[in-house]
Amino acid sequence: MLEIDLAGPAEGNPFVDVALSAVFRQGAREIAVDGFYDGAGRYKIRFMPDTAGAWTWETRSNRAELRGRTGRFDAVQAAPGNRGPVSVRNTFHFGYADGSPFWQVGTTSYAWTHQPDALQERTLRTLAMAPFNKLRMAVFPNNDDALAHQRFPFPGKPPHGWDFSRFDVDFFRNLDRRVAQLRALGIEADLILFHPYDKGKWGFDRMPGAVNDRYLRYVVARLAAYRNVWWSMANEFDFLTEKTMDDWDHYFQLVQAADPYGHLRSIHNAFRLYNHTKPWVTHASIQHGAATEDPERAVLYRDVYNKPVVYDEVKYEGDWVKRWGQLTPEEMVLRFWNGAIAGSYVGHSEIYKDPGGEIWLGKGGTLKGQSPPRLAFFRRILAESPHEGLEPIDKWQDHPFAGKHAEYYLGYFNRDKPAAWPFVLFKTGLRDGMKFRAEVIDTWNMTVTPVDGTFEIKRRDDYTFADKDGRSIALPGRPYMAVRIVRVR
Repeated sequence: MLEIDLAGPAEGNPFVDVALSAVFRQGAREIAVDGFYDGAGRYKIRFMPDTAGAWTWETRSNRAELRGRTGRFDAVQAAPGNRGPVSVRNTFHFGYADGSPFWQVGTTSYAWTHQPDALQERTLRTLAMAPFNKLRMAVFPNNDDALAHQRFPFPGKPPHGWDFSRFDVDFFRNLDRRVAQLRALGIEADLILFHPYDKGKWGFDRMPGAVNDRYLRYVVARLAAYRNVWWSMANEFDFLTEKTMDDWDHYFQLVQAADPYGHLRSIHNAFRLYNHTKPWVTHASIQHGAATEDPERAVLYRDVYNKPVVYDEVKYEGDWVKRWGQLTPEEMVLRFWNGAIAGSYVGHSEIYKDPGGEIWLGKGGTLKGQSPPRLAFFRRILAESPHEGLEPIDKWQDHPFAGKHAEYYLGYFNRDKPAAWPFVLFKTGLRDGMKFRAEVIDTWNMTVTPVDGTFEIKRRDDYTFADKDGRSIALPGRPYMAVRIVRVR
């Protein structure tokens, strides 16, 4: 990321009175990028080049002292570990700009950047040791009487004495810093732009339309050049009852137009689903506590939207008083595996009672649950899968496998406790004489056990091929078991 820092006017209200942008050029190619006011007479323009080589830039402004400023720079090849931003790949999946797959294993901590600095740093230390590569996080604070908020997005006096025509630059500098730290950890920052958890305490959930627009443009100008940013228009958008569906369409289109890099965009529901088929939605972000109870249910949303589906909220691991916070660790992990077999993705969080009120879902800190080590194991299995993404093998039948036809199969038996599984594969791409090797995966105890020998298949009926000798794979009669089958050449 290149950051251009310019001196300019400080009088009046620069957030409203001063317009600043720059055009970046490489050969005949031009990319227009908005700048932003960062306080104390300083203006910044951030740019994320996507190709190496020589670039030039020239500013545009309604103020003479900022207009026509020029410069040049050379973009070098990405450093190791920098795979670029994530985008949609192969219709239902994600990949980095360098072509490598992005296997989403996300978590949620809504208000972690609104906590005291020491707690924010502890959250980052936890994330550095955790398996998660995406973090859902809210820009606005939650309504939490136990927390003395030290930063707010607008200057003024709490709870309602805000100057909505200006931004508190210290608040946004902290957000910048935390997004950059997530980037250094290889974690995508899924920024929730609106949410209903203000509940009238500060009024950030019911600002005038013009303020919402100015806020969105400012956030995009500050943060779009970070390669690890995703945009979530809202969490539980349908609880923001003062906003209409036309408003949400408008916010999507505004962010899409303001973001020169085309970062991923979605919106999260409570009871009412947004129409994710709309062209400005890149992927479906869904709350559904039952959809990933089995892969047959989870796959249905792919068929509806024909886009990547991320079940960002499937209830949470914990011991909370509400039913949405009472998943056992086993059930949390099960939902990830069922989502994968459906060719979709799942999100984690936890909400364990804490005498100090510190819960991961709301404030970050330290993880207490047992699912994260199993999700690290799960992510390792995903990373060993075909780069194109896991596709359902036979979604029209109770056949719990995903993978790549005739090459790779990952099967998951959910809560069932089979003592054996007959070696039978769905027909697509198969022919007599093909050979496969197999492994048994214990998804809870995190073990992979090779099965002796190879399996040679022959056609069994109109739909399946089976081991020519009728062999089966022995299983331990426990729940949460999986098998992995790979073609031998």
